Amino acid sequence: MQLMLNRRRFLASATSAVVASLGGAVESLAAEAPLETSTIRLAKIRGICIAPQFVAEELLRLDGFTDIRYVMAEAGYAQAEQIARGDVDFSLNFAAPLALAIDAGEPITLLAGVHSGCFELFGNESIRGITDLKGKTVGIQGLGSTPHVFVTSMAAYVGLDPQRDIRWVTNPSVRPMELFENGKVDAFLGFPPEPQELRARNIGHVVVNSAIDHPWSQYFCCMLAGNANFVRNNPVATKRVLRAILKAADLCVAEPRRVARQIVDGGFTANYDYALQTMSEVPYGKWRDYDPEDTIRFYSLRLHESGMLKSSPQKIIAGGTDWRFLNEVKRKLKM
Repeated sequence: MQLMLNRRRFLASATSAVVASLGGAVESLAAEAPLETSTIRLAKIRGICIAPQFVAEELLRLDGFTDIRYVMAEAGYAQAEQIARGDVDFSLNFAAPLALAIDAGEPITLLAGVHSGCFELFGNESIRGITDLKGKTVGIQGLGSTPHVFVTSMAAYVGLDPQRDIRWVTNPSVRPMELFENGKVDAFLGFPPEPQELRARNIGHVVVNSAIDHPWSQYFCCMLAGNANFVRNNPVATKRVLRAILKAADLCVAEPRRVARQIVDGGFTANYDYALQTMSEVPYGKWRDYDPEDTIRFYSLRLHESGMLKSSPQKIIAGGTDWRFLNEVKRKLKM
């Protein structure tokens, strides 16, 4: 009961911070077509950079959804597969694994970029730049995981051959961060709250911070993807899900303390301080500034260079994206 009251207070005060910029600019529900479905399934992962997805529940209820479920998922390609199978209707996910899934023919539709700057590459004293990864060990959850794809993209960008120049280390029983902590690998790519924890404990040092380091800071990390069949059959519901996620992203900017408290109270993460750092550091407002197509083109080129992606960037864009919903929301905002 207390959690419900906290959520209601959160929405009552926090939503007012963004209603003038987003909610108030969109037509009222009464003027819209009825929802095709009132059930929405979203992914739940260990990473909290997708906080807009976690705090969107009550906003979705205000938009008419009555059955909102969070389904446990693994970030990266596995998460994309869950979207493709229809286990999850929508989720924020890193752009590169989504491009790989589209290349493989998975029924996924990218709808928008939401934020940049959620990953940090940590290294030991032997690594000062991305080129220093040559001949070194990098801990990952598995081949095709988000850290694997991200580091592959970075390595290809600086001219390394990710398959030959990097020694990938996986251990199904030990988290990659633990391998790095124990000195079993030279580098590790972390997503919130992992970077916040490592920095707090003075373990390793940051080699790349995608919130501030070019070119990574100029592109989206996480994009909103939907099951292609759901998007095609439920355009009204799709638009409202996108709108709620973007409202929630604006809440992360306007009310970081309240959002951090809500995702802790909601059981999405345990440490409030790390959650607040994440809300304060990740650029959640970039959905207004960046072109999502640029992101897909950039990462598709990097993955194509590394041999992981067969299709051209234009083919990925043509077959796996639909920006009409985003453009409509922006049009209402007169952006």
